[in-house]
Amino acid sequence: MRKRSLTISGHRTSIALEPAFWDALERMAASRGLTVPQLIARIDEERAEPNLSSSLRVAILGWALSERL
Repeated sequence: MRKRSLTISGHRTSIALEPAFWDALERMAASRGLTVPQLIARIDEERAEPNLSSSLRVAILGWALSERL
């Protein structure tokens, strides 16, 4: 696990994800012309899951699957 501290929507938070998920999150953000904190803020706003780390993993999975179609 790799933990990062970020400012999301004006508040500081720490997120722990496996390195492969951080790498995918960086690629996902770049593909959308966003910074990683901007992308996380968007996912945070739209999430139905109470856990942000889980929501990020699900969003990354959905993006990865759509990229392969």
